[in-house]
Amino acid sequence: MKKIKVLVVDDARFMVKAISDILNSDAGIEVIDSAKNGLIALDKIRELKPDVITLDIDMPVMDGITTVRHIMLECPVPIVILSSLFKNGAISFEALRLGVVDFLPKPSGAISKDIHNSKQQIIDRVKIATSINISNIHRVKLVKDFETQLNNSSENQLKHIILLGTTLGGPNTSIRLFSKLPSDLSAAAILVQEISQKILPAFVIEFNQYTSWKMREAYDGAFLEAGVCYIASNQCSIKIAVNADGKQYLKISNSANNPLNKLFSSAAQIFAKNTIGVLLTGTGNDGAEGFFHIKERLGTTMAQQSSTCVYPNLTQYAIEAGLVDNVFQEENLANEIETIIKKTTSL
Repeated sequence: MKKIKVLVVDDARFMVKAISDILNSDAGIEVIDSAKNGLIALDKIRELKPDVITLDIDMPVMDGITTVRHIMLECPVPIVILSSLFKNGAISFEALRLGVVDFLPKPSGAISKDIHNSKQQIIDRVKIATSINISNIHRVKLVKDFETQLNNSSENQLKHIILLGTTLGGPNTSIRLFSKLPSDLSAAAILVQEISQKILPAFVIEFNQYTSWKMREAYDGAFLEAGVCYIASNQCSIKIAVNADGKQYLKISNSANNPLNKLFSSAAQIFAKNTIGVLLTGTGNDGAEGFFHIKERLGTTMAQQSSTCVYPNLTQYAIEAGLVDNVFQEENLANEIETIIKKTTSL
């Protein structure tokens, strides 16, 4: 069996050895070399043509973010970030915007002597990265938009719910979607994506600067408001409920089993025909059962066209099961969501 060739990029010798030992412990993976900074890594990528690279951020000569920019433009290869800088929202947001496969936090700083605690996760991410459609990764072009956010539709009555589900590769797609989707709609949005809960708070704060939506980290008990997008990790379970005053709010627990199915199904019970479920790029088959319940309540189900996904499994499974009303190219999703909401609002 052909082994997955990995290049480990980190300036700390201990981390290079630790990560290499973790990856080499799997029979299907082989660490072919290492590099102590991005400049050396670029030369080795061109020479050795690895299947995947693991990349640190804080390095001399050429840091990780600069390295990602060069790699994605000059010699695209799937990148798994392993970094201690997960509390810096600008860094995690930028890396995911540029299209890295995943951003995994080092457990305890730059020299994480307990890196073995993340052994299986690192192995799994490297393996999954080989199934990526690298040609579908595109950096998101953004501009800061404060005025629209301050003046957006806080007066709009909440009538619709937009539910967006994605796993690996999803942050890049969701950043692009919300950079185009207007916030002056009678809708709240809930975005569930595969992202470490250690990274999520800083990521959301940074995301909030680049869209007219008010981006908020989802929390237990949060009341839903129009023009607000609540972002959650798929490492937890999120549902929508209604209190005694008729206000919709979020219920979050630590159970992460099929979070998209649970979210979609609970939302359909409350918003019925005003429920819009959207599946974006990702792995697995979560969300299909939830789509069934949305359709049962006459809501709308949408999916990104599988051929444009970084990972096609999530959307493809639901499409092949006949549970998707509309399939769209990624660049058309924002416009179609807006059209559906305005059409149903006018009825």
